[in-house]
Amino acid sequence: MFPRLARSWKTIVVVLFVAGIITLALSGYLSSIINTALRPLIGAQSWVYTRYQTILEFVTVPRDVATLREQNALLEDENAQLRTQIIGLQQQLREAEVLYALLDFARANPDNIYVAAAVIGRDPSPFLHYLIIDHGSDDGIRYGMPVVTQQGLVGRIDAVTAGAARVQLITDAESVINIYLQSSQASALLNGSITGDISVEMIPQDETVQPGELILTSGLGGNYPADVLVGQVISVRSISNELFQSASIQPAVDFANLRAVLVITNFKPVDITPLTPEENY
Repeated sequence: MFPRLARSWKTIVVVLFVAGIITLALSGYLSSIINTALRPLIGAQSWVYTRYQTILEFVTVPRDVATLREQNALLEDENAQLRTQIIGLQQQLREAEVLYALLDFARANPDNIYVAAAVIGRDPSPFLHYLIIDHGSDDGIRYGMPVVTQQGLVGRIDAVTAGAARVQLITDAESVINIYLQSSQASALLNGSITGDISVEMIPQDETVQPGELILTSGLGGNYPADVLVGQVISVRSISNELFQSASIQPAVDFANLRAVLVITNFKPVDITPLTPEENY
């Protein structure tokens, strides 16, 4: 009987001890003791976790770097393709704008018949001013036909093959065009030059010429139709004891950025050279 009673007391003591421990723990009295006891365990766990992460990164980072490099290369390639497409679309937009402008010009001047042509080359010489276009005799283009844009006069056809033609610009040194001043209707001659500058010569001395005045073809000489815009007066040179004035001209056409032109195919130039009196020197 006594051994059984002793075991019962032991059980009661253990239960009370455990209950007391739990009560103290829940009350917060054992927090410092528990933290002190668990600190070595937590430190060991942190040390193991840190080493595990280091090993994991050592194994996986090279693979991630290779993946990132591959993705970066793909993105760079895609970006380059998109830039190329944007440049192509911008070029197509500029060409479309030029063609629409030429079409509007042709509609506004229905008396003429036009052939549209693209500029495919320029004379490499700095002393000659010519363009090469991608239409020729197979398209009805002939020597001497005038060439224009929506801006104004470009020049005239100087040589022709089956599929291409050469255009002498009004800025060429050999180009001479009969023109008139819009405000005064005075006739004069437009000359090109080696430098590409154009000027008006033989303006009557008694004519008043102001900067900004428009210059148009007169139709005299048989090389160009009348009333095609050529340019605008920049400055005037007049000396009282000379018979004529001269003027510097800003051409209406931007020759540096010329991409397409119109050839007037129903204009037939007239060669009046045999009828022109020869000069005696």
